[in-house]
Amino acid sequence: MSIRQIIWSRKARQRRFSLSSLAAAVLYTALAGAPFLFGSRDPITVAGWCALLGVGLIVAPTRRLLKGHLLLLAGLGVVLLCFGFVLHEQLSDRPFIAQFNPIWAKASEALGKPLTPSVSIVRGEPFFALGHPLANVLAMVLGLIVGADPDRARRGVRVMAWAGAVYALYGIFALAFDPTEILWREKTAYLGNLTATFINRNTAACYFGSCAAVWLVLLMSAIRRNLPPGKLEWRGVPHHLLRKTHKDVLIRFVMFFVCLSAMFMTSSRGGVLVSLGVMVIAFVIFFGPDMPRGLGFVGAIAGSAATALLLLQVLGGNVSSRIDLQGLSDAGRLSVYRSTLRIIADNPRFGTGLGTFAYAFPAYRSSDISMQGRWDIAHNTYLEFASELGIPLAIVVGVAWIVALLVLARGVRVPRRDMVVPLAALAVSLIGLLHSSIDFSLQIAGYSIVLFALLGLGLGQAVYVRDRERERRGDRAAAPPSKADLQARSGR
Repeated sequence: MSIRQIIWSRKARQRRFSLSSLAAAVLYTALAGAPFLFGSRDPITVAGWCALLGVGLIVAPTRRLLKGHLLLLAGLGVVLLCFGFVLHEQLSDRPFIAQFNPIWAKASEALGKPLTPSVSIVRGEPFFALGHPLANVLAMVLGLIVGADPDRARRGVRVMAWAGAVYALYGIFALAFDPTEILWREKTAYLGNLTATFINRNTAACYFGSCAAVWLVLLMSAIRRNLPPGKLEWRGVPHHLLRKTHKDVLIRFVMFFVCLSAMFMTSSRGGVLVSLGVMVIAFVIFFGPDMPRGLGFVGAIAGSAATALLLLQVLGGNVSSRIDLQGLSDAGRLSVYRSTLRIIADNPRFGTGLGTFAYAFPAYRSSDISMQGRWDIAHNTYLEFASELGIPLAIVVGVAWIVALLVLARGVRVPRRDMVVPLAALAVSLIGLLHSSIDFSLQIAGYSIVLFALLGLGLGQAVYVRDRERERRGDRAAAPPSKADLQARSGR
């Protein structure tokens, strides 16, 4: 190789490295910055995140992607094609197979003049509502590409965790010293509850519960790394940790406690209970190989659940009080769910149009619901999605989520040093998905961008780890048997 070729290849490697670093920096910025501007609820803020994530995706190198990554991207492409087809039907003046919504004919008759019909009940609204799902998809794809690098994937998890700790500290001090302000704006709701930079306490609880779950995963990893190798003796764990507490264990415990405290201070029933339940699941998954089998395993799970309930009683007295006074269910929401099901029944194939729930709901509003206030969100993301985009697309997206969770579940069935990123992504995804069945946390960009970026990191790392384990098994199978193996096979 000539000197010119050597210099050219070196410059090419440096250029690729700088581009991959830029893509990772964009992803880290989204992981840390999405919750900052009041949960990124403003359409202009969402558009800014779309532009930034798009730049990161353009410069992101794909040379580290494996076959599994490409299969996931192909599956995502199928979902996006289905999504794009539904949007075309809702926006087009000449849809391929969809029928115009009958509300346009009724409006023409009432006004006495012809109106151009549309599948969407609000013309053009699906286009203007596209920013939020686009930001989620860009964050996930960029996270998947960056997550193919193990070091950058782990760094991304730490960025999300540290950012959450900073927001939690801000929320705690803001509630203590200036509970009437959110950043530079006046706080008009949830004055006695922690919301940090979010407007709604339920979304704040979901976010800080997710951050606490990530810190718990990092804490468990540090604890197991500092314990003696081999089978874990649970009776000796407290003595070992108290006798020789490492700095990283102490720091991660403090940050976990900060995020956990912020979560309890939101007073959100659903966010707190879902987050605690997922933390128990994460603990059982991580320490499952060290737990006794049979009744001992059941006892370990019961002990973990009892610890979560004890934390709820000690740190979450305000949450317990709300549960005692109001219970776990809300009659108003149940009535909204029934009304939303009626919207779905009347618009089963293509829905009423992306972003049109607030316009469609008044016609279906039940008399059981109080006349006070305006229901612009269904408080169930899945029902609202089906009402706006139709049952077929809701099924496609549901299948995609199931596949993603299965990939993450396979990603945690690896040596513990490699399961941190997939387990953190699995825990955060479960918190968001479960809470969105009773609220709208996934419909707030400041939380959903973080979730989808972490989901992408988890998927990228899960595929990488499984592929590497497969290569290791293949190398061991291809290697010639050792002398000890030959003696064992001959019965000596």
